Formats: sequence, structure tokens, C-alpha cells
Amino acid sequence: MANQAELTEPLAVQEPEDHLHTLGHVDQYLQIGQQSDASDIHLGVNAQPIWRRFGTLEPIWLDAPRLSAEDTERLAMAFLNEAQKQQLNERGDVDFAYATSFGRFRASVVRQRIGIDIVFRIISTKLRTMDELNLPQSLKLLTQYHNGLVLVTGAVGSGKSTTLAALVEEVNRTRHDHIITLEDPIEYLFESKGCHVTQREVHTHTASFGAALRGALREDPDVIMVGEMRDLETIQLAITASETGHLVLGTLHTANAARTLDRVLDVFPVDQREQIRIMVSESLRGIISQQLVPKQDGKGRALAIEILVNTPAVANTIRESKTFMLPGIIQTGKKLGMKLMDDSLMELYDAGMISQEEAFARAEQKALMRQHFSH
Repeated sequence: MANQAELTEPLAVQEPEDHLHTLGHVDQYLQIGQQSDASDIHLGVNAQPIWRRFGTLEPIWLDAPRLSAEDTERLAMAFLNEAQKQQLNERGDVDFAYATSFGRFRASVVRQRIGIDIVFRIISTKLRTMDELNLPQSLKLLTQYHNGLVLVTGAVGSGKSTTLAALVEEVNRTRHDHIITLEDPIEYLFESKGCHVTQREVHTHTASFGAALRGALREDPDVIMVGEMRDLETIQLAITASETGHLVLGTLHTANAARTLDRVLDVFPVDQREQIRIMVSESLRGIISQQLVPKQDGKGRALAIEILVNTPAVANTIRESKTFMLPGIIQTGKKLGMKLMDDSLMELYDAGMISQEEAFARAEQKALMRQHFSH
């Protein structure tokens, strides 16, 4: 087992011989990952211990032995409680928030063909402000509304939770309201400042996002943060809340503004869509879509961001179900703080932060991006 002194220093990818053995407890892997800026830790059968660092999945130690089925079972059984072990046996998987003295983690333990696999998402507990994240100043306007819907979207691991937390903290700092956050699991911990903040964790404090949202509406909230709008009930309740005098901040796993609106509208039965389009066109305040792009120097990732702000033209496009026209509206709405993802990628490329390959691979309009490179 690695001793405590070994765990206090950040570890490089290639390690001396005394690390080349299986560590005794998952906490030791987590501490190493946390100190080295990894976002995820994978402990899988017949694989070396792996981390995702700056978006890339790679072995923690290049020469580490592969973990056996016995290794991963022993690691899992050492940190699961009795209820979690029972769920793993009955369902074959268990997901939960895992807290240690040094951090918070999202844990997923699954039974697969050859044994148990364990994956952790390392939750960054340092709450960063919008200014610290270098988010555009125009986004602060979205935190000043007293009703409506603000969506933060992107793939898994694109920094949605970090941006959403910064928006909530901006409200917390500048207003005198009641904020309720509904998350699975709770990631950032908010201290009440100007606002009173109530944080609820799905599966710990409430059965589901839908149940938590229904409950939230009876708790006199001004601002509701929904960690994930993943089903019809949650989306429907969020839209209703945004219409009835609440500012609702939520996330979706969509790549850009047009796809976000399609996803929100398509979840409803066909006979309800016209009514929902009208509701969304009136309640939507803005959509922030983002991705984290590996930097050219290999030291971290750069934020590429698309911003849609609701205007009469945007509202009309939503009502008439012509979301394919949104990129053109965003392009002409730069003075209002709007920005296309491709323009953000071009800016990062021009600043030398990301490579041509990354910018091209992530571009929506590849012909225009190629044309930009040739200038």
C-alpha cells in the first residue's frame, strides 16, 4: 500500500518502481487523480488503472499491472455500504455521490462480463465565479431575470456543471432571493450569501428530478437549478416553473442551440408541441452550449462556447418550428452577445490555443472553417 507521504505530491504519468502495484483503497487512486487534475478514474477488470486527464484517457502509470477481477471486487467491497452492495447484486449497477475527507466524487460501480468495473468522476469542489472562468460578460444579464428558462448544454464532461454553478453563484452574490438546487449528485457546495440556498440531492433527499421540482414549487423559490432535464416530466415542470415567475437554470446533453430546442420540443407528444413551442418562445431567456477542447500545448482544455439570447426573431423561429434558421440569427446577433460555436473555435485557433485539427473536427460548417484556415 502506498504510504501517506507518497500521496501528498501530484504524480506524473510515469512512476518509480515502488508504485507498480495495486493500491489498497479507492481513496488512494482518487487522491492521486485529484492532485493531478484528472476528471475521471477508471478501475476496470483486465485493465491498468486509467484516468481521463485534459480530455484524454490514459494509464495512470505506464508500467502498472492490469487489475484482476479479484482486485476490482476487493476495491468495490471496501467502499460500498450494505445498501449499495445489495443494489449491485440485485440490479448489476449502482450510482451515488461518494465523499471523502479530501473531496467529492460521482461513483458508478457495474457488473460486467468478466467482473466489476468502477468509474469515478472527480467533482471540482472549488466554486469559480463567472469572471474566473472568463465567461462573456453578456451572460451576467441572464442571471438578472426574475423568470424564464436558461439552458446550459453540451456533451458529458464539457464543463456544464461548472458554468451552471457560476451562474447560480452570480445570483447568490448579487440578489436577495431563495435558490433551490436539484442535482444528482450535489457537486458544488454553495454558501448562502445574498440569497438563501437550499440544495437537494436526487435519490438521497428526493426520489427524482420531477418529484423534487414539484416539491420546489411549494417552497417559495425565486431561482431553481435543475441539474439535468432528462425526461418529459422534468422538462414540462421546468417550463411551467419558468412561466409562473421563477428563473429556472437547467442542463441538457445537446451540442448547440438549435438541437437543444429540438430536443426540448421533441420530447412532447405531437398534439402538445404547438402549445409548448409558444410557451418556450415566451419563457426562454438564453442557451449556452459549450465544449472543452484540448489545448495545443497539452496543458489543459479551452472553453468553446455558443450563446443564443432570446429575441423577437428567435421567439418567432421557435413558434414556427424553424430552428434550422437559428445559426443565421445568432450570426447577425453579435451585438446582443450572441456567438456561434464555429466562431468561438476560430477565435481559439487564431489565438494559438487549439490546433487546426481540433478546430476542424469540431466545426459545424467545415467548408467555412477550411476557408478560414486558408486566409
